[in-house]
Amino acid sequence: MNCLDTAWKNHAAELRSWLRHRLGQPQDVDDLMQDLFMKALRQGDRFCSVQNARAWLFEVARNALADRLKLKREMVELPDDLPAVLPEDAPVDKLTACLPRVLSELKGSDREAIVLCDLEGLSQADYAARVGLNLSTAKSRLQRARQRLHERMTIACQVKVDEAGHVEDFVPRPLLDQPGER
Repeated sequence: MNCLDTAWKNHAAELRSWLRHRLGQPQDVDDLMQDLFMKALRQGDRFCSVQNARAWLFEVARNALADRLKLKREMVELPDDLPAVLPEDAPVDKLTACLPRVLSELKGSDREAIVLCDLEGLSQADYAARVGLNLSTAKSRLQRARQRLHERMTIACQVKVDEAGHVEDFVPRPLLDQPGER
């Protein structure tokens, strides 16, 4: 792995300086530098075939930095009386009664995107892989499906909102094909 040693000797100081300006904490810089070196090392002989080792190292460092910053989002403590903030019988909670019927009225790809990502918690990346789309296309499809669901819920369930956009009232719409209904 002489090519990795050479690339590391040539670019480590520049990478460290770049990371120091973005992270601030020396121990965070050290951790990220170690992670970066390990990622390069795991490439094995493939690292030697990289045409621009500096660009590769900086791209991997940029991605690792983005991942680390996403994980460091500040957490906000929720008040102990949070359930009192929104009454249990709030209209928005009851609005879920409309969801099964409205979902059944959406086209299959919209329903699939919403069920898998929003109801079952599948990540957008995993959804994209499952349905054979690139991530950007999958995100667009999910966004459009959510918009159509919102429009359909508003019309079909006759949702009324206040000036702040909070649900005030709606008309429940159970599934028609349940026994005893029609």
